[in-house]
Amino acid sequence: MRHCLFALLILCTSSCKADPADQAAASRARLPNAESSLAVRLCHAALDRTAATVRYDGAYVRISYPGGDVPADTGVCTDVVIRSYRALGHDLQKLVHEDMKRHFSAYPKNWGLAKPDTNIDHRRVPNLQTFFKRQGASLPATQNPADYLPGDLITCTVAGRLPHIAIVVPAPDGGETPWIVHNIGSGPKLENRLFEFPLTGHYRWLPE
Repeated sequence: MRHCLFALLILCTSSCKADPADQAAASRARLPNAESSLAVRLCHAALDRTAATVRYDGAYVRISYPGGDVPADTGVCTDVVIRSYRALGHDLQKLVHEDMKRHFSAYPKNWGLAKPDTNIDHRRVPNLQTFFKRQGASLPATQNPADYLPGDLITCTVAGRLPHIAIVVPAPDGGETPWIVHNIGSGPKLENRLFEFPLTGHYRWLPE
């Protein structure tokens, strides 16, 4: 399944030697005080994901609908995003499926499907890119760190062809360049890799 990058195609390197829990706490401490803000809550949900033990597994799995999920100890990059939004009450499985049912022709045909599939559609990066763009959430993908706010989403291409997605959070070291929470092969991690790969999208999706 090519909805995200495969674990064996890239080595996961740590952004620094600090304890992951300490890094997450430092990132949280740099969030705005507006705890009711969806962007802030999304960052907290993403940082919560970094405490989970998740084996990278992109296999096709039949799941329930709505609110379905693959086993909690497995997942890929899209599952970090899906689970973070779901913690705030926003079910991307349902939302993407409903939009695909109404506008199937607007979505990529990379997988040869003739109709939507609730088991996998929301777990594919190109579909999420299309959904966020259709929601009016697309922003320019620049190289300016100041353009990326906590709770933003970025997509990029790894190894020249593999789509990837991540959530932007504050840099725990206080640096100007934000960090990201993502699963690039060894479970959800907080890392300083915002500009490491060619960016293909920048989104700010904060539904009511």
